[in-house]
Amino acid sequence: MAGEVIVDALPYIDQGYDDPGVREAALAMVEEECRRYRPTKNYLENAGPELSTAFETAALQREIERVQQRLPMEPLSMKRYELPPPPTGRLGEPTAWSEAVDNSHAQLSHQATRVLNLELQLHYGTEAWRSYLNVLQALVTRSQNVHTQLRKQIAAVNWERKRSQTASGARLRALRRRWAQLVSDNYRLERAIMQLEIQLEKAKGQAATDEVEAADIEAVKLLPDKLNSETEKEVQKKIEDMFAD
Repeated sequence: MAGEVIVDALPYIDQGYDDPGVREAALAMVEEECRRYRPTKNYLENAGPELSTAFETAALQREIERVQQRLPMEPLSMKRYELPPPPTGRLGEPTAWSEAVDNSHAQLSHQATRVLNLELQLHYGTEAWRSYLNVLQALVTRSQNVHTQLRKQIAAVNWERKRSQTASGARLRALRRRWAQLVSDNYRLERAIMQLEIQLEKAKGQAATDEVEAADIEAVKLLPDKLNSETEKEVQKKIEDMFAD
């Protein structure tokens, strides 16, 4: 099935991660894969062109070009604060003096606006800043609440995963014990069948060395005489050790 995920590890119940050599073996596998892996694909080819120029204004672009060309920065223009008289050649023209007066009025109006802004800042700046800080505090509180809820959700997911894996672990251990018992029972049945076959051959008066294959003879030599012998217990112990927790 497409997209199917096969879970082959249960970290809450799996054992053996702290055994000697396990960490070294895992790191060796990672290093080996890193040596074999040579990325050749351009992972950004489908991302399209860069969007860094979307926020560049005309003034910023001119400044970037100036820096690239290693040109000096233009000095700060103080022309808007100057009150120049009419040019020397137009000192006798009323129009020139009218333009100079208009310029002085514009400069005075600009300075008056700046003074007004400073006065407004002096009277209302504190409250405006306090209101801005209240907005920031509300944003911080809301973000902290979201963070707390996310941490609770993560803890709930981890707890549910631990509960599920713990329950599954108990069932897996029961199934392992059942499997080991069934393998042991099969071993007992197989041994009993082989013993009965040997007795049947002897009852027919035929020698085992003539009729039984060499592999069967070796297996018969290893068979114990009693069903409840120490050999059966050893096999049972080995099977249980193979799947011990």
